[in-house]
Amino acid sequence: MKAWIEEDNINYEYIIRYLRDTIPSPEGLILEMEEYAKKHEVPISQPESIRFVEVLLKIAGAKKILELGTAIGYSAIRMTRASGADVVTVEISEEMAKIATENFRKAECTDKITLLIGDAREVVSDMEGEELFDVIFVDAAKGQYMEFFPHCERLLKKGGMLISDNVLYKGMTANDELVVRRKITIVRRLRNYLEMLKNNEQFSTALLPIGDGVALSFKE
Repeated sequence: MKAWIEEDNINYEYIIRYLRDTIPSPEGLILEMEEYAKKHEVPISQPESIRFVEVLLKIAGAKKILELGTAIGYSAIRMTRASGADVVTVEISEEMAKIATENFRKAECTDKITLLIGDAREVVSDMEGEELFDVIFVDAAKGQYMEFFPHCERLLKKGGMLISDNVLYKGMTANDELVVRRKITIVRRLRNYLEMLKNNEQFSTALLPIGDGVALSFKE
C-alpha cells in the first residue's frame, strides 16, 4: 500500500517514499493514530521527522522532555516509548487534550506523560527555571515560535536540544514564490525565528529538510 504523503512535506514524493521504506512500519495504536490524523486532518509529526527525533533522544539519553503542541498525543507517545523519558506536554485545545489523554491511557504511559492544558506561552512562562529539560520539542502554533523561545532557552539545560518542527512550512520559508497571501505573517515570523537561531551564540543550529523542515539546536 502506498504511503500517505502530506501536502506540507517539502521533499519530492519519491524521496519521501524511500525514506519511509527505511523505517519500521507503524503498528497498533501508532497506526491507529496516524489513520485518525489523516481522516480528521489533525497535524502530527511526519514519520521521517519523528523517527529522526526518536534516534536523537536515544543518542542524547534524554530523561526529561518538554513538548509544546500535544495534538492527539502522537509524538509524546513516540518520544517516551523511544527514550523512556518523562514528557511534559502542553496543548491549548481541550478537545485535543481529551483525545490525547485517552491515547496515553491506551499506550499505558500515563505515568510517563504529564499533559498541561492552556496557551503554551502562558504555561511555559509559569514554569520555574529550576525545572530544566534535556530536550524541548516545539510543534505548536508556528507564528509563536519566537515568543516561545525565551522560555525554552530558560528551561533547557546546558547541553540540551531544542527541536523545532515545521520550520520550512511547505517550503514557503525558503521561497517567496511559494508564499500564499494568508500565510505571509507566519512565514515572516518563521524566517525571523530561524535568523535569530542562526545568530544566537548560545545555540548551535542545523536546519534539516525532512518532513516540513526541522531545526535542531544545541544549547552551548
